[in-house]
Amino acid sequence: MTRAAQVIVVGGGPGGASTAWQLATLGLDVLVLDRARFPRDKTCAECLSPQASRILATMGALEAVEAEAARLTGMLVRAPSGDVIHGEYAAAHGFRGFRDRCLAIRRRTLDAILVERARMAGARVHEGARVVDVLRAHGTRGRATGVRVLDADGATRDLHAALVVGADGLRSVVARRLSLGARLPWPRRLAFQCHVRGLPGVGLLGEMHVERDGFVGIADVGGGVTNVAMVAPAGVARRGLAAHGSPAKFMEAWLSRAPQLAPRFAQAMRVSPVRATGPFASHARRAHAPGAALVGDAADFFDPFTGEGMYSALRGGELLAPFAAEAARLLDAAHADERRAARALAAYDAARRREFRGKWTVERLIALSVAHPMLVNRAARALSRRRDLADLLVGVAGDIVPPATVLNARYLWELFGVRADGTAARATTFQG
Repeated sequence: MTRAAQVIVVGGGPGGASTAWQLATLGLDVLVLDRARFPRDKTCAECLSPQASRILATMGALEAVEAEAARLTGMLVRAPSGDVIHGEYAAAHGFRGFRDRCLAIRRRTLDAILVERARMAGARVHEGARVVDVLRAHGTRGRATGVRVLDADGATRDLHAALVVGADGLRSVVARRLSLGARLPWPRRLAFQCHVRGLPGVGLLGEMHVERDGFVGIADVGGGVTNVAMVAPAGVARRGLAAHGSPAKFMEAWLSRAPQLAPRFAQAMRVSPVRATGPFASHARRAHAPGAALVGDAADFFDPFTGEGMYSALRGGELLAPFAAEAARLLDAAHADERRAARALAAYDAARRREFRGKWTVERLIALSVAHPMLVNRAARALSRRRDLADLLVGVAGDIVPPATVLNARYLWELFGVRADGTAARATTFQG
């Protein structure tokens, strides 16, 4: 058996590139496999939270990203009621991140920069390599020992490694083959995304417009281009697609029904296809198996409302690297120590859960609110009157403010106007 690398990373997006860069700088032999060829587009909200800039700086990619990205100072959220929430990352709450602005950049630009940083660190990158299976020792129940790749000519080849990292996104082959992935029963939503030029009113704030049948995010991504990402419940999306015949026509019809958006989009010109993804969310039962680990969307994928996907992927690679390096070296030894390697990967999973548990809870609460107009309207009334509460929530979404700051009875009481006994609080609750 010929080994292709110490570590094979499946997927060259932010999670895969971050993992590969980290491992290569630790001295490991890393091979990245991606079915695409870079640069390539990807269905994504395309926003990096302010704290993501720290990881980009560590990778030596921040200057290149900042040269192409737009900078957003905060978020504007419009509820179905018409109430508008305005929150800023840098605010009176006093929390400060590595940067005080979000970076919004097209994925075709960002991913090409990150893959190149991984190459410069010493990782080898094979583009146009479609992974179709995970190789296992001793049949289908042994530890992962590599991957099977389908080449462009239809031939398959087996590539072996001490460790396999699944960074291959929402429908991860690695997660499926190792029986790690699990679909959450709710919320079941589909996302539709494109780019436009000439959209009036786009400024320094990312926008979220919540309607009763979904929501749409709008953000400047640099170069005069605006990202438009619409998310709808799976049932609404399927009926819309059946009625309108294509993702583009369904998206146009949805936007035309929103009175605050229709006049703006009438002046805009779409400059990329409408791409769809989903349904989601998903959450891995665990992010490791013997000889393998998951990172980024392969491990967890939630609604893009808070724009967490790319930061979580970058941070996940940073978290995984020391544990993956230890596991790979143990498995690569003359006498592989599978037990100690398994403990190292389990320790990564525990660290990942500690890191993201609070944000997962916040995301689920937001998803619950967005799915129920009464809840999101009530929260919007509070947040539109209390800028301090809005700044805290936006700061949590930007990975600047600790999630515990909003995951407490006092904040939730002020947000939803509900007392501990379940009765409504008076409006004076929101006056400070």
